[in-house]
Amino acid sequence: METIDFDRLTLTPETRVLDVGCGEGRHVHAAALENVAEVVGLDLGPDNLAAAADDYDEYIAGATDVPVTFCAGDALRLPFEDGAFDVVLCTEVLEHLPDYEVAIDELQRVCAPDGTLAVSVPRAGPERVCWALSDEYHQVEGGHVRIFDRAELRAAIERRGFRRVDGHFAHALHAPYWWLKCLWWDRDQRGDPPLPLRIYDRFLEWDVLKSPRPVRLLERALDPLVGKSVVYYFRLEGRL
Repeated sequence: METIDFDRLTLTPETRVLDVGCGEGRHVHAAALENVAEVVGLDLGPDNLAAAADDYDEYIAGATDVPVTFCAGDALRLPFEDGAFDVVLCTEVLEHLPDYEVAIDELQRVCAPDGTLAVSVPRAGPERVCWALSDEYHQVEGGHVRIFDRAELRAAIERRGFRRVDGHFAHALHAPYWWLKCLWWDRDQRGDPPLPLRIYDRFLEWDVLKSPRPVRLLERALDPLVGKSVVYYFRLEGRL
């Protein structure tokens, strides 16, 4: 389940891709199946990196010759040279960072001139519902520290010499799932989720595995209304 729409990116055999905060590697794996030069996934969590590498070895490695690297690192201090990547991805990361503008500085630094930055964060409306339903949702260690205003995020990125070229909402069907999780947060954390939440969880798993066309069309229609994530695509037009 990708948040980034790879059809909106310009990818060539010379494209170097970095995914900052790659988690378990969903966008790294997707990028590796494109015709690109290399893909790097960076994350702070060793468990995430191990899972990403394992899934890559099991499901992706035999289908691509693209070099893929997973490495540990901090979004506030990226261990790469200036302009090292043509496409930089950062999905569902900035909302976790108190110093998110420092992270944007680093994303800009490692992005090549005329390169692309794709960023996603939770959309303000659905996120406010989650915060209203459960304090624990955003107070857990490593949880969300802010609700982003879209205009604020876009302005912060454009101040670094980026120009917005595209955008969309994503994951409308996941918004109600998270509302249910927040509503029954204590039970879910105890491993005793109520039946509606268990049913919805199985539905989302089925959707991810099977990707049925009617469900995909339904989510696409609902994304502008209740899409859980907002996704922006920027072109770096100059360095400050």
